[in-house]
Amino acid sequence: MDFASIGGALLAVLGILGGLILEGGSIAQVTQPTAMMIVLGGTMGAVMLQFPLSIFFAALKQFMRVFFFRSRKNEAVIEQIVAFAVQARRSGIVSLDDELNTVEDPFLKQALMLAIDGTEPSSVRQIMQLELDNKAEFEERIPQVFESAGGFAPTVGIIGAVIGLIQVMQHLDNIAEVGRGIAIAFVATIYGVGLANLVFLPAAGKLRIRHQQEQLIKVMMLEGVISILEGMNPRMIEIKLRTFLSEGDIEGPVEEQE
Repeated sequence: MDFASIGGALLAVLGILGGLILEGGSIAQVTQPTAMMIVLGGTMGAVMLQFPLSIFFAALKQFMRVFFFRSRKNEAVIEQIVAFAVQARRSGIVSLDDELNTVEDPFLKQALMLAIDGTEPSSVRQIMQLELDNKAEFEERIPQVFESAGGFAPTVGIIGAVIGLIQVMQHLDNIAEVGRGIAIAFVATIYGVGLANLVFLPAAGKLRIRHQQEQLIKVMMLEGVISILEGMNPRMIEIKLRTFLSEGDIEGPVEEQE
């Protein structure tokens, strides 16, 4: 659970609704299902027009990663790679074939399989880097879906407001209803601007950070496997891989290995 995302969303909503109530308004004034339907329907339709369905549905599936994210234990990954380096140094890299079943990450497993099969370090780097680049290109489109939604939503909100005003203009004979109708019409604009700046654009930024973190850890895995292939000392491999850790990932100083 990402407490920053959940807390930020709650703070934003409570701040806006709290300000509305302090100004003498009520929550019922901004709960207009019709306006929400116009904004969400129009925005999603525009996004689907821009992106292929595969990317659109992939973005919907990844939306919950903004709030719930399984954090990878980077320290544990380094310890596993260093343990593989120690075993390869003692018994040869072919001995790691028995350890493949313990590797959960598909990227690390594939890199190790290439190394065990006797692939040259340069070829391992080239093959795995190609996979990284292709996956990064696809994953970059996921935040772009939400960025596009953030661009479309305010405009669709204005369309909703204009539609509401058109309906109001048909009842100018009742001035009381005109004032109420105008207030309701502008709720669509609130939904459009609110969804763009409180949901879509922040989600795009958070997902881009998630993808960058995953990309970095995969680069770390690749460097670890190549270092094992090149016969680097396990101690040096550990120091090298720790340079990929952010300050929050580091649990403690590197301990001396006897």
